[in-house]
Amino acid sequence: MTPAVVFDDGLGELAPLTHLRAAFDVRTGALTTLERLRHTLGLQVVSLYVPEALADLTAEAHDMPINRLPSDMAEVFVINGRCPIPPEQLRDPEPGVIYVEPETNTPVGGKLALIDAIRVLVGETPDVKIETLEGPVLMNRPWHFRSVRDHAIRFDLELIRSTRTFKPVPEGVLVIGERDRVLVDHDATVYPGATLDVEDGPISIAGGAVLRPGAVVIGPTAIGPHSVISEHAVIRANTAIGRRCKIGGEVAGTVFQGFANKVHDGYLGDSWVGEWSNLGAGTTNSNLLNTYSEIVSQATPGGRREHTGETFLGAMIGDHVKTAIGTRIMTGSVIHTGSMWAASAAVSGCVEPFAWVTDAGRRRYRLDKFLDVMGDVMARRDVEPSDAYVERLRGLHGEAEGR
Repeated sequence: MTPAVVFDDGLGELAPLTHLRAAFDVRTGALTTLERLRHTLGLQVVSLYVPEALADLTAEAHDMPINRLPSDMAEVFVINGRCPIPPEQLRDPEPGVIYVEPETNTPVGGKLALIDAIRVLVGETPDVKIETLEGPVLMNRPWHFRSVRDHAIRFDLELIRSTRTFKPVPEGVLVIGERDRVLVDHDATVYPGATLDVEDGPISIAGGAVLRPGAVVIGPTAIGPHSVISEHAVIRANTAIGRRCKIGGEVAGTVFQGFANKVHDGYLGDSWVGEWSNLGAGTTNSNLLNTYSEIVSQATPGGRREHTGETFLGAMIGDHVKTAIGTRIMTGSVIHTGSMWAASAAVSGCVEPFAWVTDAGRRRYRLDKFLDVMGDVMARRDVEPSDAYVERLRGLHGEAEGR
């Protein structure tokens, strides 16, 4: 097996998804991109390359060299961590060829000699054969999670089904469709009165997860470890819930990175939600324009508005975002890390990092207050932020103040 390096080239405008993690650690389906690449390509990952600002956080998340290559390799497979679903050419790549995206010529991956791999990792173009792929395969904007979501979730669920064992569906649970499409981990709890609809795709319920009575889940859907689906929640198709989330109300086509709270009534559709975010009771988003036209979104504060190619697109919500009760979030909104919205006006456009928004106006969330609240929130799940995590947030706050 050829040693592999997965790299985040830091290109594109993926924030807030990548404020606190490398691009390959973003959940793009039931799995993160890195988890999917490992299984799809059978990778023996020996190193990860990331922007320097994310190096310490990545080192905490992965027990392997970061931004360092073993020197005893003659050949190495490199793949861009912004590629959530690898193209066929990378499943059996021709040695000595670098595969690139059309138009931008951005490297996607290839099996290269060590010196050529190093050139790719430092942003240079190696003197090798270049093969241009047929279409774009790299995520460049936060809304690109929506472009890959359905394919990724279905692929991930099939992978989960083929690599794990499951227990029978408990008594008293209504299953619509074939029961063997319900993938219940041996340590998961599904209460009587829950409804699982697998006619259009499987449902995976990971270890420690809990489905309360009256919950309705429609596949394809993945529920991560130790997450709780509350009573009478409706979880619609193409939803992927990471670990230790609390989910209620109506959710459709939404990806939760993990550790998020959306436990109260309110609709959340075609959205991406970062860790430690809390959506207050009644928070509801729009995912479809009244004109049924293509949705336009804005990735960065002060940036240009761009066509997304999507008709259904909700909100992209960063880590540590809080919304007050009854918050309305307009179609295609991007809410950056650490923002708190408690205004009666609807959220729209792009909300800058660490914004504190009320009917009294808009100001910067004080860093000391933010860190105090963050510590209290994380302690409720018995998690303590590391020094590297806090320093990264300090850096992001400083960047926001410098705008």
